[in-house]
Amino acid sequence: MYHTIIIVGNLGKDPEMRYTPSGQAVTSFSVASNRKYTASNGEQVSETIWFRVSAWGKQAEICNQYLKKGSKVLIEGRLTPDKTTGGPRIWQKQDGSSGASFEITAGTVRFLSSRGEGEASGGGMPADSGDFSAPAEDDIPF
Repeated sequence: MYHTIIIVGNLGKDPEMRYTPSGQAVTSFSVASNRKYTASNGEQVSETIWFRVSAWGKQAEICNQYLKKGSKVLIEGRLTPDKTTGGPRIWQKQDGSSGASFEITAGTVRFLSSRGEGEASGGGMPADSGDFSAPAEDDIPF
């Protein structure tokens, strides 16, 4: 069996890089994907879905170096379900309502912003990684 998800959106904050105990780099960042449509009653509706993305190895290092808050990216990867629910991670917001976090392990990260649109000023190289594999879930540092 196989599944893949492709999202396009903007980073909600700067990426955070860590290292696993075995020394492999992992970079985490949040991506907001927006959708606007007109409801049946004629009202304009805007919705935002947040994804938490993890990139591994060399790709993690490149993402940490070149991505910044506001950068537009295309992510291709796989959904990582919550071990407890088998779906998205559910959590309580500060106002008491429920929120959901969709977790993605990135296979490919493509930078879509130009240098002036949130990219770092040096280099601006795209991170089209190809075939990086993520380590076992026991090796994830968060």
